[in-house]
Amino acid sequence: MAETMRALVIDEAGEGSTLRLGEVPRPDRVLDEVIVRVIAAGVNPIDRKTKLGKGVAAAIASFPAVLGFDFAGIVEEVPYAAHPLRPGDRVYGMARVPRLPGSYAEYVSVSSLSVAPMPLAASFVEAAAVPCAALTAWGAVVDVARAHDGQRMLIHAGSGGVGHVAVQLASYFGAHVTATGSPRNAEFLASLGAARVVDYTSERFEEVVGEQDVVIDLIGNVADDTGSRSLDVLRRGGLIVNVPTKSWPTMAEEAEARGIRATGYVVSPDARTLTVLSRLIDDGALRVHVDGEFPLAEGEEAHRRLGEGHVRGKLVLRVAPDPA
Repeated sequence: MAETMRALVIDEAGEGSTLRLGEVPRPDRVLDEVIVRVIAAGVNPIDRKTKLGKGVAAAIASFPAVLGFDFAGIVEEVPYAAHPLRPGDRVYGMARVPRLPGSYAEYVSVSSLSVAPMPLAASFVEAAAVPCAALTAWGAVVDVARAHDGQRMLIHAGSGGVGHVAVQLASYFGAHVTATGSPRNAEFLASLGAARVVDYTSERFEEVVGEQDVVIDLIGNVADDTGSRSLDVLRRGGLIVNVPTKSWPTMAEEAEARGIRATGYVVSPDARTLTVLSRLIDDGALRVHVDGEFPLAEGEEAHRRLGEGHVRGKLVLRVAPDPA
């Protein structure tokens, strides 16, 4: 195998940073890690935030740096001969950016605890859209909010990457789901299981949704004080789960003053949960929508589109052709 690989890199992190194709060292495998030949890489908001100097940019040790958490591809190397993952397996998972180079590259080295067999029903592009968004949604909706029959749950930004999975999971586990979204996404959200869709362009959600048990806040206070306004719809003792980091610095104090439980959430790249998500996808109970596929060389265009907002579901970079 070649000592270098093609990758999409940044030479700095900040407002002027752009993605460019370059040659970087191919990652080495150590301890429990596996080497995966990347076929497709998901594009996430944290990738763009990191490029712009936020996200996990402070932990980048050197440049050029390879971004990208999500990947789907083929196992090339495993820790030992009897390992459950075998060379040639089709897998997906999450990279440890920036501790290790990310998935905007031909190869990625990642802990075997963060890699799972791909869903049989998904293509490489579809699988690459799953990990970060679906694991985040599972953590917020299932692990933290414990979605269940009769629970009233409001999900903001319901048509986005995390949001459209959160709507499906909450509905699957029996919650009565209200989602905020634009008029063009109303039918899409209803098809995912939202019992009600609030048009944020013409309605104030706090005036129309009624009392809720849980709010999954995927916006925070960076837009129209969405986080603070969410407290107005929660019952006393209810729960708000805020996902975008640093999007609402005063959340804990505001919630405590109202008798509301509040927590942030940070995704864990757990292969065991990915395996559960694979079963849901194969059973037809969960789907991840891909709104656009870009060649690796057009990663900057994918980031530009992501920055414009209004992406339905996920964007994906095509790193290599599907194997024969």
